[in-house]
Parts: sequence; structure tokens; C-alpha cells
Amino acid sequence: MSAETFTTAMFLITAVIASGVLINAVFPVVYNMAGTFSSATHESDQRLRTDFKIVTYYYLISDNKAEIWMKNIGSSRIYSEEIIRSDVFCGPEGKYGRLQYKATPSGNGQWTTEFSNAADKISKEYDLNGNGYWDSGETLHITAYPTTPATTSGDLIYFQFILPDAIWRSVTFPAS
Repeated sequence: MSAETFTTAMFLITAVIASGVLINAVFPVVYNMAGTFSSATHESDQRLRTDFKIVTYYYLISDNKAEIWMKNIGSSRIYSEEIIRSDVFCGPEGKYGRLQYKATPSGNGQWTTEFSNAADKISKEYDLNGNGYWDSGETLHITAYPTTPATTSGDLIYFQFILPDAIWRSVTFPAS
């Protein structure tokens, strides 16, 4: 009987040690996976809540200037610094390029927004509550000066706006 008790005790001790080793090996992996899933879920939620629509636009050949108005239709608000860090592509179809943000553009290949000006003071015309965010329901006005100008009325102009989190919208429209 004492041999059976000793054997049972050894099996029990081995089982406790093995389960401790298993928990120490598995728990950190599960914990890291939970953090990864949580981060991915937050990012997906943010992307689903961020949405905007290009509502109107035009391009003047005489000024080589595209004017575009976009409306934030998502439930997420977008900080003015994110707008400035966004990518803008604009120009005649097949000849468009990435434009550089400038608070006060001085030439082709640049874009600006009236949401905030060079002194980083918020424009009350577009930021209705003056909080520095492109809130749901507010309009963003972009002025783009393509690197390659359109030359003929009716030439198709391509415009694309990409937020830093890779949410984007594009439109193609005729020059006038």
C-alpha cells in the first residue's frame, strides 16, 4: 500500500509541475494574442467609423486650380493635423501626381485647405465649432494645383484624398 501511495504522490507532483510549466509557457502567448486582437479591433473600429464623401468639385484651366469640397459623413472626427498629413493626388488623367501640402501654396504641385490657415487658426467657415477637428457633418475645402496642368476644356481631372489611416476617396471630373 505504501508503494501505491508513493506512486500516486509522484504522479500528482509530476502533474502539478507539468501544468505549472504549461501555464507559464502558454499564458504569455495568450496574453500577447489578446493585445494583438484588441489593437486590431480598435483599428478596424476606427476605420469603420471614419468616412467622408467628395460632394462637389471643379477645375479652372486658366488658374490650373482644382477646388474640391468633402463632407465628413462618419461618426469619427479627424484632427486638423491628420488632414495636413494626408496625401493628395491630382492632375489630368494619366498625368496626375502627389501634391505637397503648403499653408500658402506658391506654385504647381501643391495643395492647401481652408479648414485651417498658415497660423493654424481654425477657419470658422468650415470648422463650425472651432475645435480643430473635422467633425461629422463639417465640410473640408481643398484647393489643389496639379504639377501638370490640363490644357483643353473637357480634359479629365483625377483627384484622390488619402487620410493617414489609409481611408481614401477619389473622383474624376472634366476641366473647364
